[in-house]
Amino acid sequence: MSDQEITLLLQAANRGEEEARERLVHRVYGELRRLAGSIMRSERSGHTLQPTALVHEAYLRLLVGEVNWQNRSHFFGAAAQAMRRILVEHARRKRALKRGAEYEHAELDDQQACARGDQLDILILDEALTALSGVDPRLTQVVELRYFAGLEVEETAEVLAVSPATVKRDWSYAKAWLCDHISSRAAKYNALRHSPRQ
Repeated sequence: MSDQEITLLLQAANRGEEEARERLVHRVYGELRRLAGSIMRSERSGHTLQPTALVHEAYLRLLVGEVNWQNRSHFFGAAAQAMRRILVEHARRKRALKRGAEYEHAELDDQQACARGDQLDILILDEALTALSGVDPRLTQVVELRYFAGLEVEETAEVLAVSPATVKRDWSYAKAWLCDHISSRAAKYNALRHSPRQ
């Protein structure tokens, strides 16, 4: 289905047309499933949340409240944000069940590990993205759209109403900033974990 056809369905869904919402589910399900699979591949092995469950919960959240999707890119950006929130909530519940266990995959020794894309705990990534929002909220949006939603540079530029050159610059800066922040956070955690008990 073309971007234009999806945009027309989104506009009809915005008007509250139930049939359009149902058709939208059928048309975008495969793409949402691919997006969820991509996100889950960056999670630790043995994750108890499956991509199908992630898609279903994200879509339910997208339908709650007032819907006003502008186009395909905006819709998938909203889906990526919903999936990020679900994964964070899931990770927090798991950590609470472990009675305060700290981050499980925080063994990042340097920026090279971050650059290689080693597995990161979703809570560490979420913490870093929250900190990045304090620097520049648009940088966090670029990461959500590029990393979580898998949007191309041009699609991201369309959603944010900026130029592709700005997206490329923001994406490069955000990746470097996140790697630095995550590496620093992991180094502090590793030092605390390996320090002798008082």
